[in-house]
Amino acid sequence: MAPREPESATAPSPTPAPLLTVRALRRRYRARASLFSAAHEVTALDRVSFTVLPAERLGVVGESGSGKSTLARTLLALERPDSGDIRFGPDQWRVRPGSARRTRWFRARVQLVPQDPAGSLNPRVRVGRSIAEPLACLGIDVDHRRRVAEVLTAVGLDAAMADRYPHEFSGGQRQRLAIARAIAPGPRLLVADEPVSALDVSARGRVLELLRRLSDERGLGLVLISHDLGVVRTLCDRALVMRDGRVVEQGTVADVLSSPRQAYTRRLIEAIPRLPAPAVDPENNTAGGPLPDGAATSE
Repeated sequence: MAPREPESATAPSPTPAPLLTVRALRRRYRARASLFSAAHEVTALDRVSFTVLPAERLGVVGESGSGKSTLARTLLALERPDSGDIRFGPDQWRVRPGSARRTRWFRARVQLVPQDPAGSLNPRVRVGRSIAEPLACLGIDVDHRRRVAEVLTAVGLDAAMADRYPHEFSGGQRQRLAIARAIAPGPRLLVADEPVSALDVSARGRVLELLRRLSDERGLGLVLISHDLGVVRTLCDRALVMRDGRVVEQGTVADVLSSPRQAYTRRLIEAIPRLPAPAVDPENNTAGGPLPDGAATSE
């Protein structure tokens, strides 16, 4: 009997199970009649399929009307697809509206980073209370004050800022607060819907670097929704290009940028603006590091 071959020390590790699996999603809307058109159906998602691995960052890019925002709402279980399904977690649990208990379980593990942080920050409420709100709503049994201090530090803000109001922060800092609120429940996946489109160039780079660091340190999966392939290039591992509700191209960011197969993708590449590298945070001389005590500064 021949001796058994020893296993190679350089054998590749097995591919981890997907964190998120999306299969053949379809979503249609009934558009009302107008002065210029009759009532008709609009296909927002047309058999969209992809996976996201644990700690992987996927950029979903396309122009207005491509279906990417509908996809984001569907991933967050805010809309039900007409067909297809979404599965999440190590057991690939099927995501769909269900019992309050199942919904809370899902909401604690998949959180939204919005385009406009004003939607998650009540102007009349101190930011610490806004950040802690998901913990109470989801029934997460932790010390709220301690968790708020932890996530504020994680996003580069001083814990003492929890007692301030949203208007005391710059636009970039308010986006950091929205990210702190999103990570407070301890999610495994973030869906970031155009998270830097309203920021100036320097703040944009620092927020992208923050999202990268949080993904790496916490093992967070990320689905980044953007109209800007340059933002996807800066942050993501893979890119998925959408047009008219369909996936027209997907692959590693390097492959999509270097060898685009579609003329539509080439147009998106040509539209990429030049962004400065977020090497140094002028507020603390670090990339995404804590801010000094004192009044909020512009970002």
